[in-house]
Amino acid sequence: MRFAEFLRTTVLISAAAATLLGVLTVAGANGIGNDLVVPIAAGWWVLTALVGLWLGRRATTSPPIAALLASARTQMSLPELHPARTVLNRLWSLIVLAIGAGAVGFVFPQVPAIVAGGPIIAALAWRRQASAVTAIEERDGARFYVDHTSPLEPIKLVRTPGFRTNLMEMNGARRQRVGRHA
Repeated sequence: MRFAEFLRTTVLISAAAATLLGVLTVAGANGIGNDLVVPIAAGWWVLTALVGLWLGRRATTSPPIAALLASARTQMSLPELHPARTVLNRLWSLIVLAIGAGAVGFVFPQVPAIVAGGPIIAALAWRRQASAVTAIEERDGARFYVDHTSPLEPIKLVRTPGFRTNLMEMNGARRQRVGRHA
């Protein structure tokens, strides 16, 4: 799976998990008749959204992703592509956390309310990382893929040759003037 697509998928799954946990918080609070949980949870979600927006404010890669790109091993052929297995392999902890917090949400709605803050921060902090990785791929003429590793090991990348994009030449910025001599 291409790393940029993995980052986009991570953002979408994080946002979906936060939304699901928010809905379960509201449903659980309504089910037990607690009117204080939802306003406090909404304040927590606004705070985590501000933190996520602050962390994801730059359009460049974050230092951990830049280090991950720099440490990618080079390979001349494409790795085996198994997108579903890659997503489950790398995001299993987020999925288990969301399911676990959601399972107790009807008895203790505070649990999914608090846990929803993590996916909110992740979704907003990583929202621009895929575009930054794509820009690096176009600049360097490479493609980065998520390498198959154990779910308990850190993520590793594979760098393969790609097509370089030279946008300055495409939009005419370096075109020579014909018929004029300096």
